[in-house]
Amino acid sequence: MRKLIFTTGSPFARAVRIVLDEKGLDWERQEEITTPSVEARAKTSPTLQVPTLIDGDLRLWDSHVILDYLTTAYPSRDVPGTAHRYADQFVRPDHEWADKLALATLQTLGVATTVVSQLQWAGVKHEDNAYAGRCAARIQHVLDWCEAQLASNDEGFVPGVLSAQDVLLAVMIMFMENRPLRLKWRSPERRKMAALRERLLSRPSFLQNPILWWEPGVVGYDGTTPRYAESPALTQRQVGRVKSSKSA
Repeated sequence: MRKLIFTTGSPFARAVRIVLDEKGLDWERQEEITTPSVEARAKTSPTLQVPTLIDGDLRLWDSHVILDYLTTAYPSRDVPGTAHRYADQFVRPDHEWADKLALATLQTLGVATTVVSQLQWAGVKHEDNAYAGRCAARIQHVLDWCEAQLASNDEGFVPGVLSAQDVLLAVMIMFMENRPLRLKWRSPERRKMAALRERLLSRPSFLQNPILWWEPGVVGYDGTTPRYAESPALTQRQVGRVKSSKSA
């Protein structure tokens, strides 16, 4: 039986869960709301990283490696009500370097975004810190580059299929709009990106793996609404932050 070990709020883990569902694979969830101790995490992977996928005797960590494996090891299927099936190729042989570059750039986008998020929970805002500010600036340049790589308003990075690149870009911009990080992705010049988001927002794999709000103090969820340790109900401040993040 396949098992995915992941933390709740990770956009990288959400991308992997989406692809597992796109492939129609059965899998067991080992979900961690908060990060365990170093000793406990070291039992999962030597890099202390999740998501980690266990598939029989195979154990893989790093979302890029896991997505490559899932994309190429298992056949794709038609999903009713969707225009494109998920890709069977992680990298197209005739577009090898363009596809590898896009995937590496999207990995950079994800790392920069999660760094800003992690630093904010530690009390460091990107407006007040040179390193975090550089990450925020990098995000905007990467988003502009991604917009130029999308084929059209009706297609993603790879015409005719839903690619791993499409999934990664979508989960990262959805992460930004559901966190109070003051990172904006919407722009009149990013029309193809907005169209990609709209297409994927109602795709079954995305609906089955919703974005969950997380910040220090969250101990569980009522549906998709976070539950905090200090109170059985959200404070008005927390409710406002959740609502504003979902309407961004």
